[in-house]
Amino acid sequence: MRQLLKDGQVIDNTWHRVEAELDAEQKTLPSGDILVPLSMWQNNQPALENHIGAVGLWINGNEEIEAIADSMADSIATVPLIAINFPKFVDGRGFSVARLLRDRYGYQGELRAVGQIIRDQLFLLKRCGFNAFQFESEIDLAEAAKSLADFSEAYQVAADQPEPLFKRR
Repeated sequence: MRQLLKDGQVIDNTWHRVEAELDAEQKTLPSGDILVPLSMWQNNQPALENHIGAVGLWINGNEEIEAIADSMADSIATVPLIAINFPKFVDGRGFSVARLLRDRYGYQGELRAVGQIIRDQLFLLKRCGFNAFQFESEIDLAEAAKSLADFSEAYQVAADQPEPLFKRR
């Protein structure tokens, strides 16, 4: 079982990603906790509501979170896990999606960065609101966890600190 960082701890990843849409032959979802892509979330609500296990949402950084949040209305707050995919480590749109989810939409659940993330990005990812990190490549997660505390203070406001440094002094 692959592992990930969550809240600074190395844990087993118990969530399974469902890759494709349900078709006529595939009437059941895999058992356990699942992550489904946005299109499946939107097109298969009856099957997802009857699923035994938790259902999380997988979105790509290029998807418009405003449209997603508006279409889901109050239900976005009840999603236990939202995974934001970073297709390339230079694609920063997922940072903005996380900030919007935390600040504008008040999302309190697990916010997981997945895909092409690198250790050097962890501190900023955490500041944007991510609390879990699933690396695509093999990495020493215990060493990577140290990156979450690279800096003792931050000047700017962020999802993890609503007041700037000058107001905290």
